[in-house]
Amino acid sequence: MPAYIISEVSEVVDAAAMERYRALAEVTIKQYGGRYVVRGGVWEGLEGEWALERTIVVEFPSWEQAKAWYRSPEYAPARELSRVPLKRKMLMVEGAP
Repeated sequence: MPAYIISEVSEVVDAAAMERYRALAEVTIKQYGGRYVVRGGVWEGLEGEWALERTIVVEFPSWEQAKAWYRSPEYAPARELSRVPLKRKMLMVEGAP
């Protein structure tokens, strides 16, 4: 069953650092079998209040692969770098069978 990492970015504080993060993250996501399903783009709130700048959704083949990516030594430098340019929330969810 697939698993998804969902990032809700409320603010990009440093655009140049964010681009460095994106490049590092993309390489590691592919390395762990992930693929972008949503990467920014136009959005419209339909219900409730939303305070975000962009949404990113990455699909992994399994829960284990998603967790392995997030905790991997390959992603660690990107994760650390993301703390500077982005204000975000991130979660992992299991996909439907």
